[in-house]
Amino acid sequence: MEHIVILGNGISGVTLARHIRKLSDKKITIISAETEFFFSRTALMYVYMGHMKFEHTQPYENNFWSKNRIELKKGYVSKVDSKNKSLIFSDGEVFPYDKLILAVGSKPNKFGWPGQDLDGVMGMYHKQDLEKLEEYAPNNKVCKRAVIVGGGLIGIELAEMLHSRHIPVTFLVREASFWNGVLPKGESTMINNEILSNGIDLRLSTNLKEIKADENGKVQSVILEETGEEIFCDVVGLTAGVSPNIDFLKDSEISAEPGRSIELGRGIKVNRNLETNIKDVYAIGDCAEQNEAIDQRRPIEAVWYTGRMMGETLAQTICGNRTEYKPGHWFNSAKFFDIEYQTYGWVWSQTKENEARFYWEYKGGKKCIHINYDKNTREFIGINTFGIRMRHEFFDKALTEKRNIEYVLEHLADANFDPEFYKLHEKEIVEKFNSENNTTIQLKKKSWSRIFNLQA
Repeated sequence: MEHIVILGNGISGVTLARHIRKLSDKKITIISAETEFFFSRTALMYVYMGHMKFEHTQPYENNFWSKNRIELKKGYVSKVDSKNKSLIFSDGEVFPYDKLILAVGSKPNKFGWPGQDLDGVMGMYHKQDLEKLEEYAPNNKVCKRAVIVGGGLIGIELAEMLHSRHIPVTFLVREASFWNGVLPKGESTMINNEILSNGIDLRLSTNLKEIKADENGKVQSVILEETGEEIFCDVVGLTAGVSPNIDFLKDSEISAEPGRSIELGRGIKVNRNLETNIKDVYAIGDCAEQNEAIDQRRPIEAVWYTGRMMGETLAQTICGNRTEYKPGHWFNSAKFFDIEYQTYGWVWSQTKENEARFYWEYKGGKKCIHINYDKNTREFIGINTFGIRMRHEFFDKALTEKRNIEYVLEHLADANFDPEFYKLHEKEIVEKFNSENNTTIQLKKKSWSRIFNLQA
C-alpha cells in the first residue's frame, strides 16, 4: 500500500489528508513537532483573550484520526533524504515514505537584532508562542509593558490580545503609516486612528535597534534605532512578517541523483501542480513558492484559504487525477480591533496608470469602501471594505463576469452582508459617486426595497 507522509499538521496538510482519504485507501501519516492534533491557528488569539479554551480550537474529535485511518506522529524532522525516500528525525529515527508532502508552514522573521533570542521574546504563530505569552504576560502585574515590533496583521492581533489583559503596549512600525505597503492612504490612516483610540502607544517610522537583557537573561528593555530611546518592557513580540520554515531543508542532503537537491528560493519551489523538482516530493501552504506567476498574486501566500485550496488540489494529483492549482480571484479578511476588513480583487496601496479609484468614508469613521476600476473600460478590478460586511459570492462573480463599476454600484446593496438592523450606507455611497463623476447611477429596485425595509 502506498505510504503518503505529510510533514506539517496545519490547514494545508490536514486538508490534504482528509481529501486523500475521501478518494483512496492509501496509508497516510501526518508528522508535526508542534502539537499532536490539528487546531485552528487563527483562533489562538481568542484563547488568550478568554473567549475559548485551546481544546475549542480543534475542529475534530480526537478519535477522528483513527476513525479515518490517518496516523499522527509527533516529532521533529531534521533532515529529508529523498534519494532513499526517508525522513531523519532529531533523535536519529529513520522514517520511510513513498510520497512526501512538505506542509511545514512559516516562522516569524528575525533580522539579527541583538537580544532577539532572549527569554521573553516571542512571535505569535505557534501554540508554543501562546504558551510563552501565558508565562511572560499573564497579567499587567507580571508584564508591566510589552513592545511589538512589526506592523502587519499578526502585530495588530498581538496588540489586541495584550490590550485585552490591560497590559500597556508600545507598537513599533517602521513604515510611515500602518500596513501602507498593502493599504491605500485612507484605509491605513483609519487603522492608525483605531490603534491609537484603543490606547496603544503607536510609533510610526520607528525601528528596533537592540533588545537588552537583565541579569537573568530576560528581556529588560528595547532601544530605538532613530532616537536611542530606551523603553523598559517585559515582553517583546516579533511580528515583522513570516518566512517559509525551510531551514532544515537547507541543511539536508536531498538528492534524487548525485548533486541534485530540492530547489529552494524564499520557499520550496513548486510548479502549478504543486510538485517540486524532485519526484514524489510536493509542497503546499505557506512554505510553497510558485515558479510561475498566477495572475498578480505573490509567489508565496501565507493565507489560510489558499493553504486549504492547495490541500484539496494536491489530493487529486496524489490520487491519480493530476490537477493544477487555481486559486481564483484574490480575497482576504482580517480584523483591526473593532474594524472588520475584507478585500476582493486588487486595490493596491498606490493607483496604477490605467486605474481609477472611488473612496467613501462614513462621517463617524470606522467604515469605508474603496473601489478600483479601469478608467478606460470601466471594468471592476477590486474593492476594500472596512466596517461593512460584503458577500464574497457577489464580488467573485462580478470579477469573473468582468462587470463594470456601474454594475457593482447599482447592485451594491445586494452585496451587503451586515447583520439585520445594521445601518446601511449604499444610498449615500452611490450619491457620492454620482456627484464626483457626474453620473446618474441608481440602485436597482430590489436593492432599494431592501434598504427601505431594513431602515423603516
